[in-house]
Amino acid sequence: MGRKGKMIEKEIESSYLNEPMTIKIYLPESYSPLFKYNICIMQDGNDYFQMGRVATLSDKLHSSKEMTNTVFAGIHYKDKYDRRKKYHPSGEQNDAYTKFLVKEVVPLLDEIIPTYHMGQSRALMGDSLAGTLALMTAIRYPNTFGKVVMQSPYVDENVLSTVKDAENLHSIDIYHTIGKDETEVHMTDGNIADFLEPNRELNKQLKTKGTTYYYHELENGDHSWKYWQKDMPRILATMFN
Repeated sequence: MGRKGKMIEKEIESSYLNEPMTIKIYLPESYSPLFKYNICIMQDGNDYFQMGRVATLSDKLHSSKEMTNTVFAGIHYKDKYDRRKKYHPSGEQNDAYTKFLVKEVVPLLDEIIPTYHMGQSRALMGDSLAGTLALMTAIRYPNTFGKVVMQSPYVDENVLSTVKDAENLHSIDIYHTIGKDETEVHMTDGNIADFLEPNRELNKQLKTKGTTYYYHELENGDHSWKYWQKDMPRILATMFN
C-alpha cells in the first residue's frame, strides 16, 4: 500500500455494549501534537479503509492541500446481524451503540489526539445503515457532531419523522448521496427495498432545514462500494477543506 500516515489501534471495553470494541485510527503523514485536527468517525470502518481507500485518499488530499488536518477513526462490526443490531434505528443495541460513540469513542479521541473539542470539527460517516446511524446520532447529539456524511442511507418512516421534528439541523453540515439505480436493494433481512424514493423524500425534508447540505444522485449508481468509493475524493474535499 505504501501508506504515508500511521494506523494505530485502540480498544475500548465498552460499558454500554458490554464488549470490547476496536477503534482503528489513521494519522496523516504530517501528524503533530502541535496542530489541531478534525475527526471523522466511520462505522463500517474496515470497509472504508479497504474498499473506500480512505487512508490512501487522506495521504493524497493532505499532500495536495485539498483537505485540512483530519484524523480518520474506523469502527467495524462482527457480522451482518451485529451490524443491524447496532446501526438500525430500531436495532436492540442502537441506543447503547450511540452512547458508546458519544460517551466513550469521542472522549478517547479527544484524549489522544489534539482536537478542537467542537461539534463542527467532528464528522460521522457511513454507508447504507451506517449512514442512517450517522444522521440519527448527529440529530440526537448536535453539539458533539457537526458533520454527517451518508452514502445511500437506509430511510424509513422513523427516520423521516425524526428529521421532520429535528430543530437543531441548521448547525449540522450534511453530505448525502443516493444512486439512481438503487430501486431494488437486497437487504440483510432478506427483503428487497427501494432506496431511491425514500432518499428523495429525505432530501426534500433536509432542504427545508436551512443547513449546509450537499446532495448528489449518482448516475447508474447502485448500492455498492464501486460507487461509494468513486465519490470519496469529492466527499473528503467537500467536507474537510
